[in-house]
Amino acid sequence: MENLDAFAVVVEQKSLNRASSVLNISQPALSRKIMKLETELGVHLFERKGKRLELTRAGQICYETAVEMRRLQREMRHTLNQFRSGHEAVSLTVGASLTTLQSTLPDLISFYTKDFPHTDIKALTGKTHEVVTMVKEQKVDIGLVASRTESPGLTCLPLFDDHLCLVLPAGHPYLHLKTITMREIHDLPMILFSKGTWYRVLMDELFHHYAVFPNVKMEIDSFEAIIRLLSTIQAATLLPKSYLHRQLLENNELTVRSIPELEEKKRTTSLLFTTDAPQDPVIRSFIDLAREFFTRERPARSDFQ
Repeated sequence: MENLDAFAVVVEQKSLNRASSVLNISQPALSRKIMKLETELGVHLFERKGKRLELTRAGQICYETAVEMRRLQREMRHTLNQFRSGHEAVSLTVGASLTTLQSTLPDLISFYTKDFPHTDIKALTGKTHEVVTMVKEQKVDIGLVASRTESPGLTCLPLFDDHLCLVLPAGHPYLHLKTITMREIHDLPMILFSKGTWYRVLMDELFHHYAVFPNVKMEIDSFEAIIRLLSTIQAATLLPKSYLHRQLLENNELTVRSIPELEEKKRTTSLLFTTDAPQDPVIRSFIDLAREFFTRERPARSDFQ
């Protein structure tokens, strides 16, 4: 089972190097685990093409089985934890940055509570460095931030990469432009996220780099409020791609336009937890489900390094 778990992490991280970091083992040791698993199963899980490893059909079946076994393990740990605690409610406290609180945490909690509906989940919010401190001081069980954060005593588990998108209301003149670059942002009426947040820092860095200065009409720390005001004042905004679900855009008659310079500037959303936190079955289940949630729609065949 240990080798199967290691194999699943390689598939999800799409890299032996990143997977070995997550598992806290050397890359050669991880390669030996994969080879041992292939020997035990009598099949090739990966097919080497040059420097790349591609998942075979047998590997896909093996990964799907690993995911199902994780689910069964989570259910078992959850049931045993309730038994040990005298059937009392299980609790979990998550520390989230302002952006992840709005763009990532709601869907993740919905996914988690499908398997564990009786878990009492609490959320504390703060800036990224404040969430790091919360995790270190164990004021929260786990942190969710829009960055890769290296800190002694903490494990950073990357979940997905994200970038900003230009969002326009119905009737906006830029809807008729075939292409939009950062140059078109100059003097553009916009509603931006409040200063001090990661996404605002990223925006200001981009504006400075490309020497563009938008006409900032409002600064708000709520994605929902920004969305509602776009049509009212006919302004544009920049929001993370992970937040822009189809239903949200349709309900508010909004259009997303890609800007190449924005797509090149990516940020990684990650989980943060202390090195011994996964020993707690509730935290372990949340970590496993988060990893599964953000990889469940990836193609079965992926490139590995």
